[in-house]
Amino acid sequence: MIRSISVALAIAAVVAVVGCGGNDSGSNEGGAYGGGGGEGSTASKPAKSEGAGAPAVVSVASAGDAGKVLVDSRGFTLYFFKKDKGGKSACYGGCAKVWPPLTGTPKGEGGAMASKLGTSERTDGTTQVTYAGWPLYTYTADAKPGDVKGADIDSFGAEWYALHPNGKEAG
Repeated sequence: MIRSISVALAIAAVVAVVGCGGNDSGSNEGGAYGGGGGEGSTASKPAKSEGAGAPAVVSVASAGDAGKVLVDSRGFTLYFFKKDKGGKSACYGGCAKVWPPLTGTPKGEGGAMASKLGTSERTDGTTQVTYAGWPLYTYTADAKPGDVKGADIDSFGAEWYALHPNGKEAG
């Protein structure tokens, strides 16, 4: 009798361990080691790999005296930072709070040239969209689509410019 109880407990323990091993989806979420989405879990965080993330639409719209410029999915002007070198961002911390980077998987629409779109990995592992080799940013002082308040200003150690669809600075 004691032996059959011991065997039953051993089988139950094996089933419990095997049953907690995860799921069949191939993801690293859930299961005994991947976190199940509770407090402190990393299950809802996106993977930090190239191309991961939501689509980041880049299109073209008219923006005041700047003419046709690149805009994000909400119609807000996209800018580049002259301090960025080699496709890598130099805008972090306070700079990135004022000039939020455009992140995600780039998707060109409405006049944006797909051949000029690319990505660059930021130091935090997020993927920033680039255009003609320049990392792209929005500007928090732009209150509505069509605003170009960040064009031709010096901020955080260098100049900021909107971009024409050909990849040249608008100014």
